[in-house]
Amino acid sequence: MEIGFTPEQEELRAVLRAFLDEHADRRSLIATEDRHAPELWRRMATEIGVQGLAVPEEYGGAGFGAAEMCVAFEELGRSLAGGPMLATAGLVVPALLACEGEDARAEFLPGIADGSTVATLAFVEAEGTWETGAVHTRAKRTGDGHIIDGTKYFVLDGAIADLVLVTARTDDGTALFAVSGDAAGLSRRAHEAVDLTRGMARLDFASVPARLLSSDPSVVETALDRARIALAAEQAGGAQWCLDTAVAYAKTRHQFGRPIGSFQAVKHRCADMMVAVEAARSATYLAALTAHGAPQDLAVAATSAQVCCSRAYTEVAAGAIQVHGGIGFTWEHDAHLFYKRAKTDELLFGTADWHRERLARLTGMGTAETTEGAVNV
Repeated sequence: MEIGFTPEQEELRAVLRAFLDEHADRRSLIATEDRHAPELWRRMATEIGVQGLAVPEEYGGAGFGAAEMCVAFEELGRSLAGGPMLATAGLVVPALLACEGEDARAEFLPGIADGSTVATLAFVEAEGTWETGAVHTRAKRTGDGHIIDGTKYFVLDGAIADLVLVTARTDDGTALFAVSGDAAGLSRRAHEAVDLTRGMARLDFASVPARLLSSDPSVVETALDRARIALAAEQAGGAQWCLDTAVAYAKTRHQFGRPIGSFQAVKHRCADMMVAVEAARSATYLAALTAHGAPQDLAVAATSAQVCCSRAYTEVAAGAIQVHGGIGFTWEHDAHLFYKRAKTDELLFGTADWHRERLARLTGMGTAETTEGAVNV
């Protein structure tokens, strides 16, 4: 089944896929310390404008919606070479757009749109949960602003970010702040992660000067839910690569004088993988339809997409390795890179159990205490 797309969306997919097929190299990416290819990042901005797809035109972007973003993230997931796109365009752009006031948008969005600014959101703390109430990093008011003290873990592309949005607790509750990547008192250390294609870091804040962006907790909730939709699209794209690669191998690999795809066990496995991919894409684009709707609808759709896509990506990535047999387990084959991405994506914005508990609460299906979405990637 094909989901219907506009000609513009199909053109975006074709252009971005051709660009990534020619220029993106995940093997070179995993050889870098920070999992970042600056030249690819620059060309993505100047030649296609991917970073600015969801940035309004008045700030130098294309002003597209969630559907176009999902198309882009599908292709980025297929290549595993998106660099800091999820952090910058998936997390920070919706956070800035949700903030009250124009000043921050006018200051930060043009740099994101033209590729000169890498940005991220520092949220997760020692408990490893994505609950917005579990923030212990403190922000203290000074004469002309705030200073922040605390530690954030598993910050996407935190080691290279020029702009860091930070959640911190004030006397009035949780608030969102902007910190320069080279601010005094900020130290950054890269995490060793299972996923070899995505950069993560620990950020330590020691009286770091910060600018208050919003005291409304819903800003962070909205940004996280929109990022979950972007992640779902990325997962669907990665799962599609795994399916396509497995099917191609099943057609050409012969055993006992016939293609292995002719054996029932293999073709049924591939059929199950196709169903999982189609379910993931459907959940993703259904969520995209609600991205700018009511907060409750957005939260339900984004959470549902994560439950579906996390499971689908992991199952399809594992299936691709099984179809390939011995070669699928080798370092030389890329199947293990997609499986590792799938496993870390399961935890990135909350575990599957955390999302199920959240979905139950949002829809009134249960009142059980929330299982924390612990992160250990």
